[in-house]
Amino acid sequence: MAHRVVNFNAGPATLPLTVLQKVQEEFLDYHGEGMSIIEMSHRSKAFDALVVETEALVREIVGFSADYQTLFLQGGATAQFAAVPLNLSVAGKTAEYIDSGSWASKAVKEAEKLGKPYRVPASSKADAYKYIPTDFVIGKDAAYLHITSNNTIYGTQWQSFPGTGNVPLVADMSSDFYCKRFDPNKFALIYAGAQKNAGPSGVTMVIIRKDLLERSPNNIPTIMNYQIFAKENSLYNTPSTFGIYVVNLVMKWIKEQGGIDKVEKMNRDKAKLLYDTLDSSDFYKPHARKDSRSLMNITWRLGSEDLEKKFIAEATAQKFIGLKGHRSVGGIRASVYNAMTLKGVQQLVDFMKDFEKKNG
Repeated sequence: MAHRVVNFNAGPATLPLTVLQKVQEEFLDYHGEGMSIIEMSHRSKAFDALVVETEALVREIVGFSADYQTLFLQGGATAQFAAVPLNLSVAGKTAEYIDSGSWASKAVKEAEKLGKPYRVPASSKADAYKYIPTDFVIGKDAAYLHITSNNTIYGTQWQSFPGTGNVPLVADMSSDFYCKRFDPNKFALIYAGAQKNAGPSGVTMVIIRKDLLERSPNNIPTIMNYQIFAKENSLYNTPSTFGIYVVNLVMKWIKEQGGIDKVEKMNRDKAKLLYDTLDSSDFYKPHARKDSRSLMNITWRLGSEDLEKKFIAEATAQKFIGLKGHRSVGGIRASVYNAMTLKGVQQLVDFMKDFEKKNG
């Protein structure tokens, strides 16, 4: 559509146009029910069938075994920062957190607030979070190891995931879930706000290995108890009905693209185009170290803050939206999630080259 912008927002983020059109088509009458999905009882047969199908699709896309279950919760990754230690802490053991960015740091702070024992075996904070810290040893008494797979603010991403043996591996994958193939069976629990690659804001996916459900104690808040929500198939209370519906459509869109491997190739092509442009220039200064670069969030600086403001203003005038870096660090950030097209990235690259010619 001519009036639609090229959306580089970090989240809520761009969604596939065909998904939005399907939502529009079904919005007033979902599957012949005579009402919208947002008007429908979450106890209805139609919605129950949607939840069952979506739960299976979420696992199918990257190949989770039947040993895992998907929960659809609310509160975003922020709620999971507290839910993870509440559910997975073990008496006499210490949780471990790898500090690779702002959101990883916030997860640590939630464990601290709850008075749960924790330690940080590795951090890249001293180097402005320019890389993923992978040089660490997991303690024998670790209750779990928590990582943040992709760091939206700093533009870094785990290139491969650590082996943890018998220690459960937990990951916040809010900003790169479904961007590439990985072995899901390495993980005990993955959580992700849907608003980057999987759907709209308002629904959080938790994929948990079923044997971990036994850890959930009875004395934690019910709204954060994984075991209770697993038993109720995510329907203990009213879930984000619209959010789950859109997640369903996005999972089907990934399959229509040819599956996760095809999506990964598209993402690598987009990222390469943008990184090659940055690396071929002295005008633009990438933030992330090359061995830790993100496929999803590409961050860089210009020579001055005034020049960055000019870049953002001129980009906005040409309908490139969401390029301003996070308020905590400044700079420029292009979020190129699954639904961002190669054409959109090429248009940005053309603008960048023209801007450099005029201002370099």
